[in-house]
Amino acid sequence: MRTSKDLYRTSPTIYRCELETCPQCQQPLSEAQYVNGRKTVQTLTQVLTIGYRPKVCVNPACPGPSVTWPSATWQRIAPKGCTYGYDVIARIGWERQKGQERFEAIQAHLEPWVEISESHVRNLYHLKYLPLVACHERQHLAELKHISQSMGLLLGFDGLMPVGGEPQRWVVRELQTGWTLRSGWLNRQDEDAFVEFLQPIADLGLRVTALMSDKQAALVSAAAIVFPRAWQGFCQVHYFKNAAEPVADADEAMKKTLRREVRCDLGAVLRPKSPENTGVLTVTGLLPSPVVALRDNAASPTPEETATPPGKSQSSTPTAAERESIIQDVLQRVRYLLTLKGRPPFRLAGVETFERLQEVKRCLDQLIRHDPEPRLVKVRDGLRRALQVVRRDYTHLRQAADGLEQIAEILDPDGNPPRSGAEVQAEWQKFLDQIEAERQATSPLQEWAEKMLKVSASYAPGLFHTYDVPGLPRTNNDRESEFRDLTRRLLSTTGQVGAAKRLVLREGAWELIPGPGSLFETTQAISQVDYNEFLLEQQRVLIHRRRFRLHTRSAQQSDAQLKQLVKRGKALPAASGP
Repeated sequence: MRTSKDLYRTSPTIYRCELETCPQCQQPLSEAQYVNGRKTVQTLTQVLTIGYRPKVCVNPACPGPSVTWPSATWQRIAPKGCTYGYDVIARIGWERQKGQERFEAIQAHLEPWVEISESHVRNLYHLKYLPLVACHERQHLAELKHISQSMGLLLGFDGLMPVGGEPQRWVVRELQTGWTLRSGWLNRQDEDAFVEFLQPIADLGLRVTALMSDKQAALVSAAAIVFPRAWQGFCQVHYFKNAAEPVADADEAMKKTLRREVRCDLGAVLRPKSPENTGVLTVTGLLPSPVVALRDNAASPTPEETATPPGKSQSSTPTAAERESIIQDVLQRVRYLLTLKGRPPFRLAGVETFERLQEVKRCLDQLIRHDPEPRLVKVRDGLRRALQVVRRDYTHLRQAADGLEQIAEILDPDGNPPRSGAEVQAEWQKFLDQIEAERQATSPLQEWAEKMLKVSASYAPGLFHTYDVPGLPRTNNDRESEFRDLTRRLLSTTGQVGAAKRLVLREGAWELIPGPGSLFETTQAISQVDYNEFLLEQQRVLIHRRRFRLHTRSAQQSDAQLKQLVKRGKALPAASGP
């Protein structure tokens, strides 16, 4: 006798197969007298007991296999073998990816409408939602073939740096549509591995017009084999980063020298001595810190500072307080400038520190001409000596930085008239010829010029297709930002850096596939996925996750796994005698 449960409904809803004729032979179908697929399903709005009456083809000459045709309406309520509706699965995926919620929060949000545990929420997301979205992405294949025939595909490649010797994550997207062609892991990053990774795209007979990559050597050679007629574009940002390596290294060395010289001369003066710089600064809460009146523009003295101490005139104290405020502001500015960090190739911290400290020195010159306060004089003289030590290095670095910025302006289409790739290349080559001539006359720029010319010659075949191929980007930054966004999203949903890395390794290929634009569209999309296709995708998820089955730090789980290995080993016949 079956135990009664509150979720069971006594009167099931039976759906009929909507087909009237056989899709294989176009002959009338016969409806069966029995009910298949009876189950109880929880949706966000109600609990249903559903089933369907299938139809079968009675034509003995039907060319197709004997198939029992189910009801389409029944199939769109919940996946086969699952008692949660597609709307529940879509809601879990939407809150996890778009809302960046943790599983316990999602379970709490669903609890008023659905009886579900946190482990079920986790399982539905990993083994139902992610495979369903991947299958939905596959439905764009017909449109992809049409784009291939009309305009040709533009493909973007990028990989995520591997963690701890694990396989590397790679993704191939169609740049005009954003659709994901291939997303997965490579155990090696050589030519053969990339050929194997890209060959299924070529096997479809899709016409590829151009590619965009970071110019990984193995990827470039593999792409030339798989797509011999496609133009290969190289990321201009990576071009500048590689070309600017000597400049960035020299800039970092100059920054350290300049910082050391300033601190050597002015360390005692720069150390904050203001009473406000105690161990405890501003505090709020039930027991907040006392409120001190703010100064207007950091110049007006506070009431405490305007109080007249014994033995001093009433007019001298505000002047002294204002002078001290100016000195402290100057020192604070110098302290900040010594902490600047760069972002090569165009944000050079050493060059910026030198130029900003020069501005401070000019400000001090003007203040000292009016009132030669001893500390200001000491700071001015210390800055002058420190800047003089690195002035020669700064001159050469500024020249190299200007060269990089000028090349960037040449390659930037914004602000320039429309140009072809050949026209941009001619202008770019003219400037490189100028660098070649100047490096003979200025030896300190020799290393940078050699690197610039070498990298430019290497990247030249792929820098200029972007001006001739509409839709081909100049950089691969969008692909890289997808990896960063994914990592940030997983970090916010897990709260642990290590957990985010593990999820990237175990499910990153599926997590990178973008879902539909709204919750309603997501529900509609995943409810129309072919069940057999979904089962295959689910198997891909399980096969990949199986690679990490022994990756655990739990002593109890590890002990159980090792005991299971011993048990399995003992069940095998011995390979050889004692």
